[in-house]
Amino acid sequence: MDKKAMYNLTYGLFILTAREGDKDNGCIVNTVSQVTTEPNRIVVAVNKNNYTHDMIVRTGTFNVSILTENSKFETYKHWGFQSGASVDKAEGISYQRAENGIIYLAEETNAYLSAKVVSMTDLGTHTLFLADVTAGEVLSEDSSVTYSYYQNNIKTAPAAADKKKGFICTVCGYIYEGDVLPDDFICPWCKHPASDFKAL
Repeated sequence: MDKKAMYNLTYGLFILTAREGDKDNGCIVNTVSQVTTEPNRIVVAVNKNNYTHDMIVRTGTFNVSILTENSKFETYKHWGFQSGASVDKAEGISYQRAENGIIYLAEETNAYLSAKVVSMTDLGTHTLFLADVTAGEVLSEDSSVTYSYYQNNIKTAPAAADKKKGFICTVCGYIYEGDVLPDDFICPWCKHPASDFKAL
């Protein structure tokens, strides 16, 4: 199967944020959807390897910042290619704080939503959170970024790829150096499996 066919599904990219105690954190997700209007509910699937996942499990609240076509690759790297377990993702960036106390991004986004978890469904590698939307605000009229738009217009291939021997993740550009990529390898940046890598 050509897994790139999945890129053509119409879904966006979002920054999912959470707060636990004094710790702010967030990650990039691509599965946020409204499922009902009465009550107003959304679902989001979050990889269990993301530190944000565990924060949401423990606190039951989160915010979603809806990224636009004007968003920059550096934003995706900041929120998606490093772990909040070892990096303070709120340091050195511009953000606002919603009524629920959780940060959201007002730049490179067109809206934010605040949500409270109603239920959690175990999907194996991910947890599906069903949540009530408790607040939201339109921030700009810019078009929401789709995954396809991101792949074709925002994502950049690392220049270092030409100089290294190994395998590159076709989703995020992470490079695994070595002659053999283990079958069970998981990309540390985007959490995709070895099947999404190609030889350099």
